[in-house]
Amino acid sequence: MKRSEVVAEAAITLLAERGMRGLTHRAVDEAAGLPPGSTSNLARTRAALLELTLSRLTELEERVFAGALTAPAPGDLPELMAQVLHVQLRDARRTLARYELALEATRRPELRAIYDQAGRRFRDPAVALLAAAGSTDPVRHARQVVAFGEGIMFDAIAGAGTEPTLDELREAVRELLAGMLQGSPPSPGGG
Repeated sequence: MKRSEVVAEAAITLLAERGMRGLTHRAVDEAAGLPPGSTSNLARTRAALLELTLSRLTELEERVFAGALTAPAPGDLPELMAQVLHVQLRDARRTLARYELALEATRRPELRAIYDQAGRRFRDPAVALLAAAGSTDPVRHARQVVAFGEGIMFDAIAGAGTEPTLDELREAVRELLAGMLQGSPPSPGGG
């Protein structure tokens, strides 16, 4: 693993365990088992460290979503979505770190731009998948699918809910997609 990946992985873990306040260059050096100053040499500023961390997090999540981001048969879509949610829930470290970065992005325009660009790398394929599955309004439905998934993850990881089983996720996704794909009218203005 490259040093930048080691640093970013340690930062992801720190964000999940300690939150944004626990993410310091020194803490990353310690968590990564690197000599003092190593993180500062790689990412001189806090903004650079956050950007490095968000880039690595996006890369890791793209790997998880790889199967779902290709064009599956419409009948496979609920299974793929349930599997992706299940993997995300099983690795709460990544999801918690993403929540921390999302909240920080609300206060840092430079991070918001990177966060939004990363989000499009997941949302745009969702639009294409839903269009292929027969959605009458794939842009709106993609936003709803993402919101649905985020809501399930937040409820299970940071909310008062419990982690759903894979079977429960399959059922929930099937119900969501059935409602969307059974002749729902397009929204006014197309999106």
